[in-house]
Amino acid sequence: MNNRPTHQSNLLSGMALTAALTLSAGVAATEGGGSIYPMGAENFGMGALPPAGVYPLLYASRYSADRLNDANGDALPVDFKLQANVIAPRLLWVTEQQLLGGQLFSALLLPLVDLDVTVNGTNQRKRGLGDIDLTLGVAYHHSTKLHTAFSIDVFAPTGRYHPNDLANIGRNYWTVQPVYAASYLDPHGVNADIKLMYDYNFDNPDTDYRSGQEFHFDYALGYSLTPNWIAGIGGYGYKQLTDDERHGITIANNRGQAFAIGPSVKYDSGKGGSVNLKYQHEFAVENRPEGSAFWVKAVIPL
Repeated sequence: MNNRPTHQSNLLSGMALTAALTLSAGVAATEGGGSIYPMGAENFGMGALPPAGVYPLLYASRYSADRLNDANGDALPVDFKLQANVIAPRLLWVTEQQLLGGQLFSALLLPLVDLDVTVNGTNQRKRGLGDIDLTLGVAYHHSTKLHTAFSIDVFAPTGRYHPNDLANIGRNYWTVQPVYAASYLDPHGVNADIKLMYDYNFDNPDTDYRSGQEFHFDYALGYSLTPNWIAGIGGYGYKQLTDDERHGITIANNRGQAFAIGPSVKYDSGKGGSVNLKYQHEFAVENRPEGSAFWVKAVIPL
């Protein structure tokens, strides 16, 4: 859980495709068809926090999609292209203070987003700060191999937004997200990680729209080739659990769904630094864009 950014259009935080989806018959899970959390951002070691100290992290992602799916998972008849490039520095502070038997930690993430959207020949591009993410949590080290963490994340609507724009790098509403992450790390064997998240979205005051509540998880499964190298697969699963509402009226048949999988590799220097690389492709997508993403995550030792 020492990893995670925020920027997303299918997943990149603050990528609201409201205009795009209006042009394509209004089919969209959550407002604009996106989510506040960058699905699949986490990788190996997502539930294992480092010893007490301050740690700079850096995430980079390139997401592209040229397809919008309806409630049946079929492509909508619209000329659609989306490309999102994100660099997201994150500052993690692991304290020596104990809370509920675990180690107290906090983090701040600042996503810098470059979003380009084209729908039926109409194009718009925006760059800037997306919606920031504040984290407060507790980490546990049950053994040398098993680690878990609990946290509450709060996403603030700091990214630029206009209800009539094609591309928005902010979602214009607050989200509270409880998180549970677990990692099983074996330097000579199997590594397994999962992070479970639940998003409670508040109202967008400019549109009187409330996106439904969302359950999603990041996962990774790999094998330690050496104590420094892990190779395997990773991705995410996503399911919207409640309906959207606009002006207090339920919007039927627009809940989102998506899954993703792809190859993943991690190098750990053994001296506090590490680099994760991952490619993931989405499938079984409903009411959302369908595309692929390439992720890089680096922990920079001080």
